[in-house]
This record gives sequence, C-alpha cells and structure tokens, in this order.
Amino acid sequence: MKSTNKLLFFSLLSIFLLNNSQATITYNVVDLGANPDGITDSTPAFLSAWNSACGSSEQAIIYVPQGSFLLQETHFNGPCKCGYIFMKIEGTIVAPPDYNVLRNTKHWIYFQAVDGLIVQGGVLDGRGSGLWQCKRSGNSCPGGATTLTFHKSKNIKITGLTSRDSQLFHIDIHGCENANLHNVTVLAPEKSPNTDGIHVQLSTGVTILEAEIHTGDDCISIGQGTSNLWIENVNCGPGHGISIGSLAKKFEEEGVQNITVKSVSMTNTQNGMRIKTWGRPCNSFVKEVLFHDVTMENVKNPIIIDQNYCPRHKGCPGQASGVKISDIHYQGIHGTSASKTAIKIECSETNPCTDITLEDISLNYKNRPAKAWCSNASGKQSGAVDPGTCFDPQ
Repeated sequence: MKSTNKLLFFSLLSIFLLNNSQATITYNVVDLGANPDGITDSTPAFLSAWNSACGSSEQAIIYVPQGSFLLQETHFNGPCKCGYIFMKIEGTIVAPPDYNVLRNTKHWIYFQAVDGLIVQGGVLDGRGSGLWQCKRSGNSCPGGATTLTFHKSKNIKITGLTSRDSQLFHIDIHGCENANLHNVTVLAPEKSPNTDGIHVQLSTGVTILEAEIHTGDDCISIGQGTSNLWIENVNCGPGHGISIGSLAKKFEEEGVQNITVKSVSMTNTQNGMRIKTWGRPCNSFVKEVLFHDVTMENVKNPIIIDQNYCPRHKGCPGQASGVKISDIHYQGIHGTSASKTAIKIECSETNPCTDITLEDISLNYKNRPAKAWCSNASGKQSGAVDPGTCFDPQ
C-alpha cells in the first residue's frame, strides 16, 4: 500500500473507530472463500462477509485484499445492527466478462437501506465494452447494469474509488441522505453510451469533491428530487458535462433545488452546465442553482438551458415544458466554446425562465467573439459578460 493510501486508510479508520466505541471485527473475503484470480465466482464470499458484518453487534471491517475478484449481480441489504461498516478495497472487483450475464438487471453492485458505510479504495471494472459495441451496432441489446448503486441509504462515504468501463451509469445515488463522494475516479471512452459518471436523484445532502470523470455521457447528472447538492473541484472530459435533467419525463416529479457547482473544469465536453427538460406538461421546478468558477476548454455548449428537449419529436404535445426554472446564477465562467453560440438559454413559452444571472463571463469561439441566444427568459447581467446580449447590464 502506498504511503498516501496508508495515510488515508488510517485516517478513515481512526474516524471510524472514534465514532464507534464498540469493539471491531474484520472479515477478509479471501478467508471466506473469495479467489483473487478474476475468474472464480467470489460472490458467495462477499455476501458472507456482508451478512456477518451487517448482523454483528460489533463494528465491522470488510477487507478486500489485492487481486481480481469476479462478482455477479450482488445486493448488500440493510439495515444493519452494528452501525457503521468499513469496506476497505485494495484489489479490483470485476463484472462477468459476458454482458448477457447481467443483461437487464439494472444493478451490478447494489447497497440498499444501509445507514453508515465507508467504502475506501479499489477498482470496480464493469467490463462494458462488449455491450457498448452491441448498442452502437444498432442490434437489439440488453439494457445492462449500473456499476454501483446506493438506494434508500444514508450516512455514506465513498473515497479513493475508481469505476472503470461501466455498462451503464457508474455510480447512482438514489433516494439517499448525507452521502459524501471524495476523490472518486470515473473512466470510460468518449463513445461509451449511457455511462453517466455520477447520478444523483431523490436525494439530499450529497457532496461530490475532487472527482476525476472521463466518460461517454454526463459527468454528473442530477435527477428529480435532488436538493442540497454540493459539487466542487471536479475535472470533466470527455463527457456531456454537468446536467440537471432531463426532467419532465412524467407529470408528477419532485423539484430540484439548492445546487452548487464550484471550481470545475470542462475539457472537450459536449456541454458545460446544462439544464434540460422535456417539452411536456409537468409540475416540477428547478431553483436556487449556482455555477461558480468554471473553466471551459473547447466545450460545445458551455451554458445551456433547453426546455424543448424531445428526441425523435415524439410524446411532446404542444412542445411546452411545465418545469418552472428560476433563480439560476452563472458566475466566473471562462474559456473557449467549440460552437459559435456559447450561451443558449431556450425556455418554455408557457413557463419562461426567471431570475437568470450572468456575472463575470468570458467565453470565446476560435479566438473570436462568441454569441449568446436567449428565448423566453428574464434576468440580469453584471460585470464583464462576453458574450453579453441576453439581459440588460446592471
């Protein structure tokens, strides 16, 4: 173990022990029958370690040593008796090599109803390349599986983890409270479909810090019912940027509010900061969003709000989004656009965007002035804003 990894491990372990005064017990998956050859199915050993730790009255550490461990679709279910569980991963956990094994399971590694979990280190390899090739071929293909899902859980910390080549989303935070992702790395090729890096939905109190995300879809996607989300020090690219939405898939949806995106860099991405809603009736909203200190390099759509999203022009009667978008602030956005229109705010005629703020913006296109285009939106701009043709200066 490298010295920096040792320091991180013992730091987390100290926190774990300080927060939990009970005695601790360690479950090594190899001692329980896991084989680090990457070929033998180690699922029973991982489930045995989890069930023992979860059912123990003592605080528990699950240890995954160096090596490669094959894991089938695996559900780690709570609630647990012992409070916090510390899962220390030094090796690589690999999905089955044939994507048809997981097919339409939707989830590969799935934690549910867990209160108190620290996952530190390791690599999760989803082996998604075969499924991506199938999807690109136009053939009928299975849906695949998200690599790592936390569902209806709280007090979760993931640090030092790498997710590689997921079939679908890499990490999904769904219906959770108080989740902290720190120093997470996501790796997938630019043309890997539907491989969102981190997806957050129906969750509150989520923090994403110091992440490195290179993937084929949204680096971070924010779904309905997300509130109090803090994103800081994230490098994104390739990928589709940081997106709120798409929303309005259904009429009844929970709103998105109090989102902060700070100190982020985008490189060769399809989008920068995007809010996307279907052109459909909906009772949802997006409000209290701050994008601050963002650097763009060759980004196709650096600032974009699209309320007319409707792929293949189906299922969008009247092409009118019911999502109410307000109190959105862009501050300190600098860099280069890969298209002439660096700012595109296209809102709904029936529900115009309100209180949009542009402050200290500098975006150019091939060392020439870029353009801004805004429709059905009201707001203000202050300081130097380039391009700055959307709102009246204050």
